[in-house]
Amino acid sequence: MLPGKHAVILVYSTSYAIRAEKILHQAGIASKLIPVPRHLSSNCGVCLRVERADKEAAQEALEAAKMEIEGVHDLE
Repeated sequence: MLPGKHAVILVYSTSYAIRAEKILHQAGIASKLIPVPRHLSSNCGVCLRVERADKEAAQEALEAAKMEIEGVHDLE
């Protein structure tokens, strides 16, 4: 993984993460479930990694699907 190339979308539970992954897949946005970086949160064990260029489109797709997210962070 190249530094600064990805962002992570934090969610409240593993089931939310799986649902969010499906929503992004249907929207044509590549994502991957990864462990949450501990410096960001300790709530849920997994988050979604997306290309930084797709970050806004991913947020919009999740909002359109009424999916609640905890936050979005760029990975350095």
